[in-house]
Amino acid sequence: MASEKETVMDRRSAGKLNILLLALSLMTRIPIPKQENIRAEEYARAALYFPLTGALIGGMLILPLIFFPFSSPILLAAILTFLWTAVTGGLHLKGVGSSADAWVGGIGDEEKTHRILKDKITGDAGTTAIAGILILKFAALTVLVEHSFLWSIALAPVLGRGLMLLMFMTTPCVRAQGLTSAVTTFLQRDVVRLILAVCLLFAVIVSLNGLLLMVAGFLFVRRLELKRLGGCTIDTAGASVEFGEMFWLVGVALMI
Repeated sequence: MASEKETVMDRRSAGKLNILLLALSLMTRIPIPKQENIRAEEYARAALYFPLTGALIGGMLILPLIFFPFSSPILLAAILTFLWTAVTGGLHLKGVGSSADAWVGGIGDEEKTHRILKDKITGDAGTTAIAGILILKFAALTVLVEHSFLWSIALAPVLGRGLMLLMFMTTPCVRAQGLTSAVTTFLQRDVVRLILAVCLLFAVIVSLNGLLLMVAGFLFVRRLELKRLGGCTIDTAGASVEFGEMFWLVGVALMI
């Protein structure tokens, strides 16, 4: 009996590890063994680990600050901006670019808006939006590094991915197939509420101002999605991560 219980526990542990690895493969460019025949339910379970992947990214971001505490804040902010983009592979920045292109190029035409969202080529509006996000992140990071606000920096990737979960839970998916549809269909909402409550608690402790600006930004972006698209796509959900991180960092930095 003991052996059977240990076998079951080992299988459960292996299953959770595989789901975590799946989440890492979706959220980062860290080399992860490719998994085959992934079911929709597994994507939804992996989504629950998105904030945890954000915590791992946040841990990576503060390493240069720990090892080089007396370096120039501007240089460290530049390193963090580059490292942040490299670890994630610009996945969510692509969502920002696609969303901006669709918003500008599809004005007054919902079908055209959806068509542009599916286009892999980033246009002028998308490039400008991506540059704006990176500049604002870099500027805010410079301020936070100068004042040694390490927790604010480490928490940003966690909160950004928490907002993605909030987007999945509160916003209808406009496409019948794909990752977003799988997650929104099978998402364990009770677990998401608990995760979001923990994220909210940490955000309140670290910076109420950052939290308020981040939530305001999220509500604004979500309203635009509903008005233009009628819901969210994987690109707009990814954009919510970048906007959430940026609004959080800027909100904290503005009040220093």
